[in-house]
Amino acid sequence: MKELLLYMARNLVDNPDAVSVTESGTDATVLELRVAPEDMGKVIGRQGRIAKEIRTIIKSVAQRTGQKVSVEIVD
Repeated sequence: MKELLLYMARNLVDNPDAVSVTESGTDATVLELRVAPEDMGKVIGRQGRIAKEIRTIIKSVAQRTGQKVSVEIVD
């Protein structure tokens, strides 16, 4: 999941080297996505549409593997 999120985020932003994903959680996995401040809008999108789609893709892949995963976009 972490690699998929990194791949998607790096292809959306202008500064792919600044993208990082931290994994935490015990019962349900939480993936924290960090990008450069100037790329935050590209990851969130208008009215949060891109962020919503990223979360949908990650959740659908997680369901296939029987995991519970959520994505948080952190400043």
